[in-house]
Amino acid sequence: MRSSPNRLVATIFGAVYLVVGALGFAVTGGVGFIATEGGLLLGIFEVNPLHNIAHLLIGAALLIAGLSSARAAKTVNIVIGAVYLLLGVVGFFLVGTALNILALNTFDHFLHLASALVLLGVGLGAERSVRADASGRVA
Repeated sequence: MRSSPNRLVATIFGAVYLVVGALGFAVTGGVGFIATEGGLLLGIFEVNPLHNIAHLLIGAALLIAGLSSARAAKTVNIVIGAVYLLLGVVGFFLVGTALNILALNTFDHFLHLASALVLLGVGLGAERSVRADASGRVA
């Protein structure tokens, strides 16, 4: 894993998003599942239970891919990075509307954009050719 930037980033981001998803439930007691306003995680990031579950699923996908192979990590980094890029941009337009089912706020948007930058940067930039070794396994 140390020789693969994609595996390293996917594993670290996966673990962090799993922790964030779990911690989110500590601040969302009494918050509706898809409430447009939620509890504040770390005092600045707004979350609701759906947002917490999204973090848990994204964290699990990244962690599993990071622990699996460079190819899996690269693919998941790119896909989740693209989703976060879209969410980071679209999120600015959702705040204050009934469509804000993840209870997003400005801090969330910038965190999603930063995550997208790292995930897409590593996914698209590192390990341009992921090759299989003699056994057919991808390193």
